[in-house]
Amino acid sequence: MTADESERDESIDPGSADVLVLRKGTHGTPVERYAEALRDRLPDLTVGLARTPGEEREAIETASFVTGMTLDEDLLAAADNLDVFACAYAGTGHLPLDGLADRGVAVTNASGVHGPNIGEHVLGAILHFTRRFHVAERRQRRREWRHYQAHELQGSTVTIVGLGAIGRAVCDRLDPFGVDTIGVRYSPEKGGPTDDVIGFDEEAFHAALARTDYLVLACPLTETTRGLIDRAAFQTLDPNAVLVNIARGPVVETDALVDALRSNWIRGASLDVTDPEPLPEEHPLWNFGNVQITPHNAGHTPKYYDRLADIVATNARRFTEEGSDADLENQVLP
Repeated sequence: MTADESERDESIDPGSADVLVLRKGTHGTPVERYAEALRDRLPDLTVGLARTPGEEREAIETASFVTGMTLDEDLLAAADNLDVFACAYAGTGHLPLDGLADRGVAVTNASGVHGPNIGEHVLGAILHFTRRFHVAERRQRRREWRHYQAHELQGSTVTIVGLGAIGRAVCDRLDPFGVDTIGVRYSPEKGGPTDDVIGFDEEAFHAALARTDYLVLACPLTETTRGLIDRAAFQTLDPNAVLVNIARGPVVETDALVDALRSNWIRGASLDVTDPEPLPEEHPLWNFGNVQITPHNAGHTPKYYDRLADIVATNARRFTEEGSDADLENQVLP
């Protein structure tokens, strides 16, 4: 972007823009980069960025196409002309969905944006435990040159709960490793990229757990998945199994997980999400040598705004050309 272009973009009145970007960024990356990415993809439309609460309240009164990380009820109440809200997160549970539905607002999400980076995170976590790098790290800190036994991923069974964009990305990255895969989804009749596909029926699910070496949670948090990995699940898993959770913390019963680790019901766990979150400083999960904890970091990628802008720009063009009849990518409401 040239200096002249930057000055021109900053002079755009957010209230008169074709696409309004709200002020909250994500992953520590300035939201200006998101606005810039949209402008690069929408040279024939104006993209306005509201940088203060006051600008947001004023601009959203006339905006028809708005994108941002969140939209609270007060801001929605001021959105008299809103037709589309393009959520910049894959999850939309934090939005006032009832209010948006009542107003007839189309809502889209950022599904697919995280596939490559979270797929790599999961693969790294699996390899971490397969080759037992956590053991090597401890011995390196002690300057101890002593061999240890490791594992081999080939021939293992990986069960992936959730076959959305992230679950499919995990499958793609596991494909060269010669593993057997089981997918768990709400509609198993639709099939999927895994060798076997099952539903959430308890008997079928526990039968899959009994075969599992690596259990990957990549599902949304719903009534079905809340507490899915409970004491019975941990006792059904083989003692050599490893849990990888990049879904939501409450999918796992935390007390049952702690008991499973203390009782050697599982070999280890890689947790990008926890319940509670953030994990309190005094929580016992910090102290297990066979637990890898990352601070809800699997979603971070320097490509986030670029991938997000690809989706949102496509929808902005469709909306501009077709209006409320437009078929929008990643539409979750109505």
